[in-house]
Amino acid sequence: MTPSFDHLVKQLKKLPGLGFRSAERIALHLLVEQQDVMPGLLEALESASKQVGRCERCGNLAEESLCSVCEDQRRDDSLLCVVEQVPDLMAIESSGSYRGLYHVLHGKLSPIKGIGPDQLNLNSIEKRLEESPISEVVLALSNDIEGEATCHYISETMLDGRPIKTSRIGFGLPSGGGILYADQITVKSAIDGRRDYDS
Repeated sequence: MTPSFDHLVKQLKKLPGLGFRSAERIALHLLVEQQDVMPGLLEALESASKQVGRCERCGNLAEESLCSVCEDQRRDDSLLCVVEQVPDLMAIESSGSYRGLYHVLHGKLSPIKGIGPDQLNLNSIEKRLEESPISEVVLALSNDIEGEATCHYISETMLDGRPIKTSRIGFGLPSGGGILYADQITVKSAIDGRRDYDS
């Protein structure tokens, strides 16, 4: 193959969930089978890279300073659901089981990987707790050691002493599993079956 083709495959392979064969298939599809798709794809990628950023309040995807969820006046602003990544937020939204607000951490605590509180979107949570009438924080993080450690940190460092209910989803999610890979019914069960979080 050509150096340009090899370079494209290497770049595609960097995307999550794509191995060498999948990246190679996509590259061939774009260059040989569906060349008419390429201009639109390039335009969409360039446009998104320039216009899409993080919501200043919650960390969700946004084209303005606030995302569509934060701007929605119909949301229940007494509920704050803390998630690891934007795809987790999207999974909960698609389940239709939650109408509160979100806070995206963009990761979870992992000392082994060098990820501490300063590497996560944690600082703005306290500001939100002070400025908003939040009565419940829903911890919707992975059901693994790192997820539990992050829940414990938030509960002990940011919520301790505040008159705020803390709950943790988990019903229906497998041990070690994340929200992103659960189906809509399982996510709905996890949200509806949340329990008080005892750190």
